[in-house]
Amino acid sequence: MRQDLKLFSELCDFLFEEEQKNPVAEPIPTSELHQKLDLKLNNEGIVDQALTSTLKSIIKSTPKTASKSFFNQLFGGRIGKAALGDLLAVMLNNSMYTYKVAGPQVGIEKEIIDNICRLSGYPENSGGTLAAGGSMTNLMALLMARDYKFPEIRTHGISQKITLYTSEASHYSASKNAILTGIGRQQVRYIKTNNRGEMSASHLESVIKNDIKEGYKPFFVNATAGTTVLGAFDDIKSISDVCKTYSLWLHVDGAYCGSVIFSKTYKHLANGLEFSDSFSLNGHKMLGTPLGCSIIVTKHKTQLHRSFSNEADYLYQTDGDDFNLGKTSLQCGRRNDALKLWTLWKSIGTNGLEHIVDHQFELAQTARDYINNHPDYTLCSYDNSISVCFNYKDIPANMLCTALYEDSQLMVGFGKFNDTEFVRMVTINTVLEKEDIINFFTTIEAYASKHLLKNVSYSATLIDK
Repeated sequence: MRQDLKLFSELCDFLFEEEQKNPVAEPIPTSELHQKLDLKLNNEGIVDQALTSTLKSIIKSTPKTASKSFFNQLFGGRIGKAALGDLLAVMLNNSMYTYKVAGPQVGIEKEIIDNICRLSGYPENSGGTLAAGGSMTNLMALLMARDYKFPEIRTHGISQKITLYTSEASHYSASKNAILTGIGRQQVRYIKTNNRGEMSASHLESVIKNDIKEGYKPFFVNATAGTTVLGAFDDIKSISDVCKTYSLWLHVDGAYCGSVIFSKTYKHLANGLEFSDSFSLNGHKMLGTPLGCSIIVTKHKTQLHRSFSNEADYLYQTDGDDFNLGKTSLQCGRRNDALKLWTLWKSIGTNGLEHIVDHQFELAQTARDYINNHPDYTLCSYDNSISVCFNYKDIPANMLCTALYEDSQLMVGFGKFNDTEFVRMVTINTVLEKEDIINFFTTIEAYASKHLLKNVSYSATLIDK
């Protein structure tokens, strides 16, 4: 094992060098992957020297999500103390279902849950758990809401026409979870948004009234704190008023930007969170922990237990339910995803987490200022978001992003809202500084001038003819 740890250290050094020399890995076409890399599994193993060489070639070709050229996804960067906690969790290898096998790690998870409940404005008797991703925490919220409204479903199954509500700009997991739970995709109602991507509370109420008239039974509303494309925040307070009127469970999906609860400056973006029934956030997004670190909290701790507990005498043999976390988890065996966030939080404090969150908004403002001061750019997103959406000259966003990726210049994606396609950069990468934002734009300009603008002009001429 000690020898393998030395090898791990060597591979880390190689990765750090690659991030500096080649921040955007040269992509391998899928058709050539198995020809260019030795990925085949054979009957006989290989010696350490050959394994090291193979691993280095894989590292070299793997996208560098902690480089200063990574703007592609809603995560990125690397924070040492968080990575330390994750590596330690691997070495300890505890499963989080019982206190007997996890010991103080249970206390670590409970401390995180209690503090997030407090920051969310939830009462002291609230609870929560960690799950494998934001889609799963949304699924857990949906299941709790279903069981809270229709407890007979747990034993008899769904026999009624029940409906759930989410915005047109929400995460795709809403429809996926409706399929998985047997509710059905056709019972998902997509609520209109304004031009900023925020759910309309008035349209929500109108749709609910119509469903009730048609014999449906509404039970669940999913609001969003940081939509996937524009990074928009729904008006939780106005939505909660509608939910209260019709006795609906309100969940706030804060996977992307729910961590604004750590910031005194930006917490107002999630005003009304205390009126929700459940709330989720991803530590591996705004807080910068390694993947994955998805957390759900709820005011209804009893419902969390009712929806996810099941007796298992072979497993729960010591201690009370509060310390046997398998009683409130969708999973049984579950890796320790709490330690990475705890080591980060413990080392820098709540004030340090606030700085991480605030810094991302500062970087986003730097990007918006650059765009607004350069006539060749068109801004397509809004203030108070860490998603910065724009177009550059007349270059189609998908063409620009694909070319930058294929030529190993930048990793950035494109998105669409209201039929407008644009480049979507996110400033969530924890290693970024303001100069990296400026370099992002100057890289685009230099690359486009050399490789794309002539082709775009030529294509436009052909279209005109």
